[in-house]
Amino acid sequence: MTQIDFYTHVQDKQLLACRLSAKALEQGLRVLVLTQDENAAASMDQLLWRIPATGFLPHCRARDLLAEVTPVIVDCDPGELTHDQLLLNLGSERPAFFSRFQRLIEIVTTDEADRLAARERFRFYRDRGYEIRSHDMSQTGKRAS
Repeated sequence: MTQIDFYTHVQDKQLLACRLSAKALEQGLRVLVLTQDENAAASMDQLLWRIPATGFLPHCRARDLLAEVTPVIVDCDPGELTHDQLLLNLGSERPAFFSRFQRLIEIVTTDEADRLAARERFRFYRDRGYEIRSHDMSQTGKRAS
């Protein structure tokens, strides 16, 4: 069954997604960063070129010829899924294919609309028997796990 984590009270979804992607890569995991739309995917792509500042996260878009062998995929439409390890959802909708992944991370900001959409997703997962872990990121100095 998919392990589900909610990271709440996040100031910057994309920044946390970069950090979590780097951590996953260190652990040898492949990541799909699912964005809300094309603009968010392009923004995330650009951010991954800069963060982490001391390293590089190999990444590409889902339809790139190298997607099959690239550890981090960033897109709003994943097309043909190339792995099933870690799904980072930056969108407001529940990914229809989430249960295919070993782990799903939902990142939630302090924005009220984002929180309401996240509550709906939380209830959906909970009502279907998924165990959900929550990580309150409002505490300063708390690291992503």
